[in-house]
Amino acid sequence: MPLPALFANLRLPVIASPLFIISGPELVIAQCKAGIVGSFPSLNARPVSQLDEWLHQITEELAAHNRANPDSPAAPFAVNQIVHKTNNRLDDDMAMCEKWQVPMLITSLGAREDVYAAAHRWGGIVLHDVINNRFARKAIEKGADGLVPVAAGAGGHAGSQSPFALMQEIRQWFDGLVALSGAIAHGRSVLAAQALGADFAYIGSAWIATQEARAEDSYKNAIVDSGAEDIVYSSLFTGVHGNYLRSSIINAGLDPDNLPESDPSKMNFGSGGNTGVKAWKDIWGSGQGIGAVTAIEPVASRVARLEQEYREASAALNANSAPFLK
Repeated sequence: MPLPALFANLRLPVIASPLFIISGPELVIAQCKAGIVGSFPSLNARPVSQLDEWLHQITEELAAHNRANPDSPAAPFAVNQIVHKTNNRLDDDMAMCEKWQVPMLITSLGAREDVYAAAHRWGGIVLHDVINNRFARKAIEKGADGLVPVAAGAGGHAGSQSPFALMQEIRQWFDGLVALSGAIAHGRSVLAAQALGADFAYIGSAWIATQEARAEDSYKNAIVDSGAEDIVYSSLFTGVHGNYLRSSIINAGLDPDNLPESDPSKMNFGSGGNTGVKAWKDIWGSGQGIGAVTAIEPVASRVARLEQEYREASAALNANSAPFLK
């Protein structure tokens, strides 16, 4: 299926995932100017009036960039909406997205026909993140335009299924837009996501260690200093399973190898339950792909490196595949 015209200006088939607390207008604008889809959670802007300010800033700065650079216009941006019943800001945030004609939404924690229909009325498209094939079917049945399969190894709230299995099942019935998430931080992995049938790679943790990210320096340094073996999968901190940096759990006075399970019927989305610590603030989310992140750098440099790695991997794949494609 051809990509919609919305994505015509992409430098790479990459969507930067929305990072709670960390993604702000500076990060989104830098990502879009560098040629990939930038995104942020609407709940990062507090109160709702700040969301209005952020959307104004992003829209105006990207428009100014496009006027100044007609030959290399910016990629589109997206807003993440948490559609779970506990989000009492959803209606107001959706109204702001309509006001600014946000080109793309990414919805999480529930599939909502009314949200999809609202976005379609102003011409936006919606991708919904899912952790299994059953949830994927529900989202498409209710009107989502595409999917973000969140496979094992993804940062923050993540599933436990292999990306091979998850993509295989989804592509058996769905030929629409798919952005694969899960331990992607290298250009080689972007190419691999496409080989599995995805249209885009959905990258999150790699952006934490950038100059534009709204993360404290200790968090950024922990990303640089850690690898896949430093990631802990737990439901304790929000009631939903997610991946977190081991060092942050230890710093919070907890034993990462002996964490109790949380009651999934009592999702708290960050309060930490009875632990006395807060997810995202005290317990840092991260995916398993961070071994590819070796320095804190500007977004533009990271995107340039991803492009170089992607091109090198593509050339190597074509060379290695040639004997088998005669």
